[in-house]
Amino acid sequence: MNDVFITKAFTYLPNEPVSNDDMEIYLGYINGAPSKAKSLILRNNKITTRYYALDKEGNPTHTNAQITAKAVEGLFDENFSKEDIELLSCGTTSADQIQPSHASMVHGELNIGKSIEINTSTGLCNSGMNALNYGFLSVKAGVKQNAVCVGSERFSSWMTADKFNHEAENLVLLEERPIIAFKREFLRWMLSDGAGAFLLENKPRENEVSLKVEFIDFYSYAHEIEACMYAGCEKQEDGSLKSWADYPSDEWLKQSIFALKQDTKILDQYILVKGAESLRASFDKHNLDPNTIDHVLAHISSGYFKEGLKNEFANVGLDFPWEKWFYNLSEVGNIGAGSIFIALEQLMNSGKLKKGEKVLLCVPESGRFAYSCALLTVC
Repeated sequence: MNDVFITKAFTYLPNEPVSNDDMEIYLGYINGAPSKAKSLILRNNKITTRYYALDKEGNPTHTNAQITAKAVEGLFDENFSKEDIELLSCGTTSADQIQPSHASMVHGELNIGKSIEINTSTGLCNSGMNALNYGFLSVKAGVKQNAVCVGSERFSSWMTADKFNHEAENLVLLEERPIIAFKREFLRWMLSDGAGAFLLENKPRENEVSLKVEFIDFYSYAHEIEACMYAGCEKQEDGSLKSWADYPSDEWLKQSIFALKQDTKILDQYILVKGAESLRASFDKHNLDPNTIDHVLAHISSGYFKEGLKNEFANVGLDFPWEKWFYNLSEVGNIGAGSIFIALEQLMNSGKLKKGEKVLLCVPESGRFAYSCALLTVC
């Protein structure tokens, strides 16, 4: 089995950063009125800027596949060209289409002059880590000499006002207040666009920072907990999900069936405690001492969870001091499957890492509560 190293990382964020005050200029006003929930949500999530693949008229400027390809292109240099790619593994929540696969579309965007192996991981935030794991295992097993792994999102196109106006109009017809349900509007003020890409190889690069991947672990609690974050369906009273395919087509717009939704009640109940439980399991499995960890990169959807996550980790014996934590949420927003890639790229290229240091990655997914973690060693 080969050792596997992240030898290069690159981030692509579309267009200019968007401030809190300008968000509705890009996303539009639902029912023509400013959001009443926006200020509360932004105050809690602590995000000050984010990136949208939109212009100020709400028109798309990039597809997800194009954003992803831009991140991949940033990996190319005199040591590695696009013709050298053996495996392209892409994870996203927000593919541009149901089919073909996201990785297939990215392969087409890259205009590589050969056939390569591709892999698409779908789901929510862990789809990026799933894509990374596929590349990691392929290189570790010697099946491939290298793998390009990417986490990306283009959420903005899901959040524009036109996607919700039909529901608001329907509420008026029903003589109800045209206020979109909090579970639908909540995520409009949380999510951002962008992509992060890693090059994985079986040897570190000389005179450059490389990160050896020690392990990647995954945990799912779907056997215990109902869905929390979902799209293309609607939650029923018993907690089950009714698929878009089982609704009449005229209901798709009336109920914003395809909108990304989050059940914030069970989010608060489980997201932190299960994250701590899963990380404790990994530390026990690998017999790790928390004192040996030098950098902690934990993907959080909102600054609201920052203190709570540290406390929950401490409750299970993983009390990492604040100086070890690294966050960039406030500057780039929540980019879902791409967030951990983008945070690690920033740290990797910051000049702060020292040889032998240990970097811990932690990623929660509130879909039906799944978690991943990885340990890296600086080379």
